[in-house]
Amino acid sequence: MFESLTDKLQSVFEKLSSKGRLTENDVNIAMREVRLALLEADVNFKVVKEFVDRVKTRAIGAEVMSSLTPAQQVVKIVNEELIELLGAPAPLNLSGAPPQAIMLVGLQGAGKTTMAAKLALRLRKNGQRPLLVAADIYRPAAITQLEVLGRQIDVPVHSEGTQVGAATIAKNALRLAREKAYNVVILDTAGRLQIDDQMMQELEQVRMVARPAEVLLIVDAMTGQEAVNVAEGFNARVPLTGLIMTKIDGDARGGAALSVRRVTGVPIKFLGAGEKLADLEPFQPDRLASRILGMGDVLSLIERAQENITEESAKAMEKRLQEGDFDFEDFLEQLKQIKKLGPLTDLLSMIPGVNRMAKELDPREAEGSLKRPKPSSTA
Repeated sequence: MFESLTDKLQSVFEKLSSKGRLTENDVNIAMREVRLALLEADVNFKVVKEFVDRVKTRAIGAEVMSSLTPAQQVVKIVNEELIELLGAPAPLNLSGAPPQAIMLVGLQGAGKTTMAAKLALRLRKNGQRPLLVAADIYRPAAITQLEVLGRQIDVPVHSEGTQVGAATIAKNALRLAREKAYNVVILDTAGRLQIDDQMMQELEQVRMVARPAEVLLIVDAMTGQEAVNVAEGFNARVPLTGLIMTKIDGDARGGAALSVRRVTGVPIKFLGAGEKLADLEPFQPDRLASRILGMGDVLSLIERAQENITEESAKAMEKRLQEGDFDFEDFLEQLKQIKKLGPLTDLLSMIPGVNRMAKELDPREAEGSLKRPKPSSTA
């Protein structure tokens, strides 16, 4: 999502690194390019101004001008200010007597139904007993979709069709959760515009009945700066506790992620990083800042490996390698494990120094080369 922004920022830093000492004019020129890069990435202009002013003030200070490596100091400052801009990590708050409700809200097509299933799968893996609730009474396909997704991840779905009000469905679902000892209830509400008063009144009614511990706005990263207006509109009617950014694996310019936290004050809690139900990752500001600056994200790569590769299988494979028993079946198993981690280009982008090479690879060609290497040309 941040590929264009990353390229432009790296270009700025390369120009700075070619200078032994930085003058105030050098910093001014660099900050002008940073400002343009952020605006082109669709970051809110007020956020851009505040960010650039803070970086510039620090970059022309003694900590940079007297440094032996001023360009690295500027990168460090930009990284720290990006982390500040993105806000602190905000895990789900499910404290209190169960069942606790999580209410998902947002525009039509933002991906709420799929996100409800992703969230349920994550909670189930963490030892929770979630109950999915089909509270979208305007789109019968949404009910069917949630029931299908629920069966895929082995999580029960409570639905009452389209003739019962959303608030009543939420009330009945909470009663069922208490009876069946489900400790988390995930409400998949209908998509709506934040300016539709009648539909927003329905959300307020559902919130009054469910008293959710979390009200999460599902934001499509493709909406750009409009995501800020959407978040402000929803937050005014049903106070939000967090945001989930979806489609961050797409070709959006990424400005929404950098703008919405600062403008609304609502923290980003998760990022939807793919189409698979397991493609949901907690929002880590420091790691996202590293990705934006082209520094990679080794910690996320390690966590992804830990989730998909067991310690026993890794030790068994290590033993076979040490004993010289590694054969083509083992090689095939290794390829399968790599595929579980996600697209090869995504993995390479998380490794510092290798991430630039990943941009030059065609994703389909990279995956194909794992199965069938290209024959070497002969003179």
